Parts: sequence; structure tokens; C-alpha cells
Amino acid sequence: MKIAILISGRGSNMQRLIDAVAAPDFPAEIVCVISNRPKAKGLAIAAEAGIPTKIIDHTVFDSRAAFDAALGDALEAAGAELVCYAGFMRILTDEFAAKWEGRMVNIHPSLLPAFKGLNVQQQALDAGVTISGCTVHYITPALDSGPIIAQAAVPVLPGDDADTLSARILKAEHQLYPQAVRMIVTGEVRFEDGRVVTAEGATPQRFLFQG
Repeated sequence: MKIAILISGRGSNMQRLIDAVAAPDFPAEIVCVISNRPKAKGLAIAAEAGIPTKIIDHTVFDSRAAFDAALGDALEAAGAELVCYAGFMRILTDEFAAKWEGRMVNIHPSLLPAFKGLNVQQQALDAGVTISGCTVHYITPALDSGPIIAQAAVPVLPGDDADTLSARILKAEHQLYPQAVRMIVTGEVRFEDGRVVTAEGATPQRFLFQG
């Protein structure tokens, strides 16, 4: 399966996907890494790994639709069959999300459906939860509301602030994201009729707890 990765920054989750796909038993290849920010550090990491990179600077477009059109053209030119957000800080139009529905995934730093949007670690702390985590989900037009592929939970510890909780969740993301993408590319799970379906006979590990 041909994978495209979208980034806006350092690309730490991108790096974990690059490492995972390098395994001989991982039936996928990363065909491109695209950033909306020209100075994203992840671009150099991808280039060093021999992966084609492309910059589509959102600031040069006069509308979200125009940016989305350029992004869609780049994904189609690369032959992308699965698009993975890895710290991609753009909300795309409903039309773009609908067109790529079932072929586009994201990792979000909360246990969805709780704490959508931004500043989710602070949202969790403000709510007083004792467990937080991360979620890999298919992207749909509704923000952070697509079908859940896999989740990982981490404890919220006394004295945590948004930074310490974020760091703990990020470690879980680095384990969960490659695992979830593997389940997709091997056919263990698939998107069907707006939900995640497990293949007959498959027993994918869709939940992790990080102590």
C-alpha cells in the first residue's frame, strides 16, 4: 500500500512510521511526505530517508479550497492509497475530507470522543480525568469524529501539567500509530459504511495501556 504522510513540524510520528515501514513484513511504502510549512524539520528527516518531499505552503493560497486542490493533486500524483496525518496542523474542507474518506487517518492526543480540537491535554487536566491517551481514527468531515481504529491509554499523574502529560501521551502515540497503520495495510481492519470493521478471523490489538 502506498502511504503519503502530511506534516507541519518535527515529524516524530512520521519517523516512527518510516521506521515501521522499513520492516520487511510491513506491506507498504511511503511514497511522499508533504508539509504545509516550508521550514518543517520533518522534511529533512524524510529526505535523509530517501523519501520524496513536497512543500505546499498554505500561506500562498487565497482559500482553503485552493490549498486542498493542490494537496489533492500532489497526493494523486504520488499514487497515495493511504494518507497519514503526523502533526499536520491544517483543517481541510469538508469536500476534501469526504473525497478521501476511508483513505485518510490521524492520531489525536486524547481518548476520543473526549477532548476534541486543540489544547486537549489541558482540557483533560481541567476535567480532572485520571486516564488520558491517544486515538488513531479515520478522518471524516466532522472534526476528530471519525471511526476509531485504535487507542492507547496513559495515566494522568498528580502534579502533571500540559507539558508532562503531552510527553507521556506522545510516547504512546509512537507505539500506537505504526501498529494501527499496520492493521490497515494488512487488511486486519478496514473502513466500511462509516465504521471500522475487523476482518474475519483477525484479532488486532486495538487498545494499549501504557503504565
